[in-house]
Amino acid sequence: MTLSYKETHSPVGKLKLVASSDSLVAVLWEQERPNRLKLDPSTRVSSHPILLETERQLAEYFAGRRTQFELALEMSGSEFQMKVWRALREIPFGQTKSYRDLATALGSSPRAVGLANGKNPLSIIVPCHRVVGSDGSLTGFAGGLQAKAALLALEAKAAATMNDWQVAEKLSRNPSTGSG
Repeated sequence: MTLSYKETHSPVGKLKLVASSDSLVAVLWEQERPNRLKLDPSTRVSSHPILLETERQLAEYFAGRRTQFELALEMSGSEFQMKVWRALREIPFGQTKSYRDLATALGSSPRAVGLANGKNPLSIIVPCHRVVGSDGSLTGFAGGLQAKAALLALEAKAAATMNDWQVAEKLSRNPSTGSG
């Protein structure tokens, strides 16, 4: 498979976006282990529609204006890894789930879920950063724990702002205050 890549700067460091001709294949971290994922060689490009769209949607996400990504994705992994990655996409923006909770939902062990999570090729897009230890602690993340904390803080702040906006919107439509 012929792959192209583009590097982009973000609030959590430099990201390498990798795409095939029609799908996003990976979002890689500047300091990540070189053998974490096995990808075909890629060529640096400046204008690739999938990479440019990914960069645009990531900018919206980091600005707190996007909660879900709408991109064509191409993920390859074992059946179990794919199952875990689908479950990651169901964790709501601004929320977390523990490895134990995911494992229970998938009928597996927290360790197996953690290993599959660690092989997620699409960091941020498939939100593996939303998985935490059973005590809420931050554990393993390809981008580093500082990046994981920053992503969770960004989402918590954006989610709170969105909730405030939704409450204000409801009140503006139905101004009854109940005070008298």
